Amino acid sequence: MRAGFALVALALLASCGLPEARLRAGLEHAGIHPRMAGCMAERMARRLSIAQLRRLGDLPRARQADSLDQYLHDVRALGDPEIVRVTSLAAARCAL
Repeated sequence: MRAGFALVALALLASCGLPEARLRAGLEHAGIHPRMAGCMAERMARRLSIAQLRRLGDLPRARQADSLDQYLHDVRALGDPEIVRVTSLAAARCAL
């Protein structure tokens, strides 16, 4: 019984980092420097819902962004003020 509980707990802990890792990879694919992408992903994954993270992952033009400014423009096009706020704050804090 305890072994089963421990396995479930480990699986849940391991899955906690999955949205962050996917977000980091998506940000890098969008043209954001890996160090900046890692910093932003950490902040964004903690503050956005899974549904919001999925919306970010569905950005078709984000995969073609030439810069952080272009990526933020694409994020604004989603029309979700919370995503825009969290992404912009993460970008600003990680740029320092």
